[in-house]
Amino acid sequence: MSAKPILIVQMQRMGDLVLTFPLFLWLRQMFPAHPIWVVAERMFFEGLMPLSPGVTYFPAEAAPALSRERYSMVINLSHRADAASLAGKVQSDSVLGAVTSGSGATYIHGDWQLYRASLVHNNRHNLFHWADLNGLDMVPSAVRNAIHWPKPDADRPHADRVGLFLGASDPAKRPTAAFMHKLVLALLKRGLKPVLLGGKTEMPLGAQVASLAQTPALNLCGRFSLTEFVAFTGSLRCLITPDTGPMHIAAWMGTPTLNLSMGHVHPWETGPYQPGHHVLRTNMSCVGCWQCKHSTVLCHKAFTPDRVAALTRSLVSVKSQEGQKAPLPKRSIVPASQTLFITGRDAFGLYHLETNSAEASPPPRQILAEFWKSYFGMRFGLWPESHVHGQWQNLCAASPDLAPKIREQFLRLSRELLPGIKGRTGPTTTASFWSAHPPMVRPLTGFLHLLLQNAEHSLAGYAKAVSMLEELIAITEPY
Repeated sequence: MSAKPILIVQMQRMGDLVLTFPLFLWLRQMFPAHPIWVVAERMFFEGLMPLSPGVTYFPAEAAPALSRERYSMVINLSHRADAASLAGKVQSDSVLGAVTSGSGATYIHGDWQLYRASLVHNNRHNLFHWADLNGLDMVPSAVRNAIHWPKPDADRPHADRVGLFLGASDPAKRPTAAFMHKLVLALLKRGLKPVLLGGKTEMPLGAQVASLAQTPALNLCGRFSLTEFVAFTGSLRCLITPDTGPMHIAAWMGTPTLNLSMGHVHPWETGPYQPGHHVLRTNMSCVGCWQCKHSTVLCHKAFTPDRVAALTRSLVSVKSQEGQKAPLPKRSIVPASQTLFITGRDAFGLYHLETNSAEASPPPRQILAEFWKSYFGMRFGLWPESHVHGQWQNLCAASPDLAPKIREQFLRLSRELLPGIKGRTGPTTTASFWSAHPPMVRPLTGFLHLLLQNAEHSLAGYAKAVSMLEELIAITEPY
């Protein structure tokens, strides 16, 4: 009798599906006897099958038949109601992610899946990548670190061919036609051969850019199926792209990628996952937002076509030595208003963005985010408490005035939990509980908000919340 399958429900966009590929590899390594079944959108998985690790795909309409099977594990990575419904109907030894019960109530299983849900409109200080979060509830670090991602392949048959992907899921996340046509000209000036890329949706934008640049032969928008696009991407020396699905395809294939991270995206969450790719981002204080609150997308202004072209020329001119990553370009190529990152891994094997910043130490916001990363990682078993103490000391040294204010918020939260512990309504039962606190502690309040809701404000839920606060108060105790 064959082993029961593992069911993964990933019914989001193309980029989300590609970011689930690492999970497929980890699970195949952990459970080689178990088939891996994946529910995804047909329009995405059919074109990605040549790239995908060996799994069996099913379209969303197969849910009724799939719900009658028995599984060893179900992992729901979608936020759609029909995905939670499917996860709630199947019989499985274990379930992770959102699940809708027979009563119609939805619960989230798994500490890390609950953490990810708490990032909605609350991801300012998150440093965990989506691809890592997909597997943190069940994939041990030894398995995660056993997979060595190849460095981007600089040896391409067309050493001067540079792809420009024009589209994104939201206009705020991509450059304008005016920007792209100037970038085309700036790349041509530097001896590169830019090619405009996009699907049928980007055809009007591609035509506009080509017309402005007077280079219609460069416009390949709408010319390829997804399968053909995947193959063509392998011929590029570099792909310049906003944060979008084709960026993740290129990174997975080893095509060197320059991500223009603009609009309401967060490169720590959705940047190119494989090591050795580049991310260019503005240094504005609001970057990494969930949704832009300004009347215009201000972060676009930091990007200039000439600088991006110069940076691209520098990147394609440098090749890494065998076994080593390519160095970051000179700081002078990147304006002071921006930071250039290269994707890598931290000491624990998790996604990390490295920089060539001239600053002696990271900015306080980054140090605060590292503290929260260290705390949740410790809480959920990734590393020892000593790592959190070290990050707290870094924060105290960088922002001595901030540390006592954070402790004050922990004490305030302790008081706000008391009514709920006694079975009464209070601050924790309001819709604004998490957002009523300053951003510096919202990683905690956002998680506690969902933790208590998920536990139906039971005494057990409050006990977990109190335990977290007790840990944090002890960790941040002044020496």
